[in-house]
Amino acid sequence: MLSYYYVEWHMGELLAPILFDEDDWEAAAARKESVVSLAKKNEKAKNKGNKKLTSDNLPVHSFQTLLDDFATIVKHTISTTIGSKSFVFEKITQPTAIQQRAIDLLGISMICTQ
Repeated sequence: MLSYYYVEWHMGELLAPILFDEDDWEAAAARKESVVSLAKKNEKAKNKGNKKLTSDNLPVHSFQTLLDDFATIVKHTISTTIGSKSFVFEKITQPTAIQQRAIDLLGISMICTQ
Protein backbone atom coordinates (compact mmCIF):
# COMPACT_ATOMS: atom_id res chain seq x y z
CA MET A 1 0.00 0.00 0.00
CA LEU A 2 2.82 2.36 0.83
CA SER A 3 4.40 1.83 -2.58
CA TYR A 4 1.12 2.86 -4.25
CA TYR A 5 1.14 6.21 -2.42
CA TYR A 6 4.83 6.68 -3.21
CA VAL A 7 4.19 6.19 -6.93
CA GLU A 8 1.08 8.42 -6.75
CA TRP A 9 3.09 11.16 -5.04
CA HIS A 10 5.80 11.11 -7.72
CA MET A 11 3.27 11.00 -10.52
CA GLY A 12 1.35 13.85 -8.88
CA GLU A 13 4.48 16.01 -8.91
CA LEU A 14 5.00 15.38 -12.63
CA LEU A 15 1.31 15.80 -13.48
CA ALA A 16 0.77 18.94 -11.34
CA PRO A 17 0.29 21.25 -14.37
CA ILE A 18 -2.90 19.34 -15.32
CA LEU A 19 -4.12 18.49 -11.82
CA PHE A 20 -5.89 20.71 -9.29
CA ASP A 21 -2.62 20.71 -7.31
CA GLU A 22 -0.13 23.54 -6.87
CA ASP A 23 2.52 23.25 -9.56
CA ASP A 24 5.12 25.62 -8.07
CA TRP A 25 5.82 24.26 -4.59
CA GLU A 26 8.93 26.37 -4.00
CA ALA A 27 7.06 29.61 -4.61
CA ALA A 28 4.15 28.38 -2.46
CA ALA A 29 6.53 27.57 0.40
CA ALA A 30 8.08 31.04 0.10
CA ARG A 31 4.61 32.62 0.51
CA LYS A 32 3.94 30.76 3.77
CA GLU A 33 3.59 33.04 6.77
CA SER A 34 5.03 30.47 9.17
CA VAL A 35 6.27 26.90 9.21
CA VAL A 36 2.93 25.58 10.45
CA SER A 37 0.62 27.63 8.23
CA LEU A 38 -0.76 26.35 4.95
CA ALA A 39 0.97 27.49 1.78
CA LYS A 40 -1.06 29.96 -0.25
CA LYS A 41 -1.79 29.12 -3.87
CA ASN A 42 -0.39 31.40 -6.53
CA GLU A 43 -2.65 33.14 -9.04
CA LYS A 44 -1.91 30.54 -11.73
CA ALA A 45 -3.06 27.71 -9.44
CA LYS A 46 -6.14 29.69 -8.34
CA ASN A 47 -7.11 30.37 -11.97
CA LYS A 48 -6.61 26.73 -12.84
CA GLY A 49 -8.94 25.72 -10.01
CA ASN A 50 -11.56 28.38 -10.72
CA LYS A 51 -11.71 27.92 -14.51
CA LYS A 52 -11.12 24.16 -14.33
CA LEU A 53 -8.83 24.59 -17.33
CA THR A 54 -5.05 24.41 -17.66
CA SER A 55 -3.02 27.16 -19.31
CA ASP A 56 -3.35 25.04 -22.50
CA ASN A 57 -7.19 25.17 -22.16
CA LEU A 58 -7.33 21.47 -21.31
CA PRO A 59 -9.63 20.19 -18.56
CA VAL A 60 -8.07 20.01 -15.09
CA HIS A 61 -8.31 16.65 -13.32
CA SER A 62 -7.88 15.15 -9.90
CA PHE A 63 -5.42 12.27 -9.83
CA GLN A 64 -8.29 9.75 -9.73
CA THR A 65 -10.28 11.28 -12.60
CA LEU A 66 -7.11 11.36 -14.71
CA LEU A 67 -6.62 7.63 -14.06
CA ASP A 68 -10.27 7.08 -15.01
CA ASP A 69 -9.64 9.04 -18.22
CA PHE A 70 -6.60 6.86 -18.96
CA ALA A 71 -8.80 3.77 -18.62
CA THR A 72 -10.39 4.69 -21.96
CA ILE A 73 -7.12 3.93 -23.78
CA VAL A 74 -7.46 0.32 -24.87
CA LYS A 75 -5.84 -2.13 -27.24
CA HIS A 76 -8.28 -3.64 -29.72
CA THR A 77 -7.61 -6.92 -31.48
CA ILE A 78 -9.31 -6.75 -34.84
CA SER A 79 -9.84 -9.69 -37.13
CA THR A 80 -11.31 -9.66 -40.57
CA THR A 81 -11.63 -11.95 -43.53
CA ILE A 82 -11.27 -10.65 -47.05
CA GLY A 83 -11.97 -13.27 -49.63
CA SER A 84 -10.24 -16.42 -48.45
CA LYS A 85 -7.61 -14.63 -46.36
CA SER A 86 -7.95 -13.80 -42.65
CA PHE A 87 -6.17 -10.85 -41.06
CA VAL A 88 -5.63 -10.06 -37.37
CA PHE A 89 -4.10 -6.84 -36.10
CA GLU A 90 -4.02 -4.72 -32.96
CA LYS A 91 -4.88 -1.06 -32.64
CA ILE A 92 -4.37 1.15 -29.57
CA THR A 93 -6.91 3.92 -29.04
CA GLN A 94 -5.54 7.33 -30.02
CA PRO A 95 -4.98 9.40 -26.84
CA THR A 96 -7.06 12.55 -26.34
CA ALA A 97 -5.30 15.91 -25.94
CA ILE A 98 -5.30 15.71 -22.11
CA GLN A 99 -4.15 12.09 -22.17
CA GLN A 100 -1.30 12.99 -24.53
CA ARG A 101 -0.30 15.92 -22.29
CA ALA A 102 -0.17 13.55 -19.30
CA ILE A 103 1.88 11.05 -21.29
CA ASP A 104 4.30 13.83 -22.22
CA LEU A 105 4.56 15.07 -18.61
CA LEU A 106 5.27 11.53 -17.38
CA GLY A 107 7.91 11.09 -20.07
CA ILE A 108 6.49 7.81 -21.32
CA SER A 109 5.80 6.73 -24.86
CA MET A 110 2.95 4.81 -26.39
CA ILE A 111 3.63 2.87 -29.52
CA CYS A 112 0.46 2.72 -31.54
CA THR A 113 0.15 -0.07 -34.09
CA GLN A 114 -1.63 1.21 -37.14
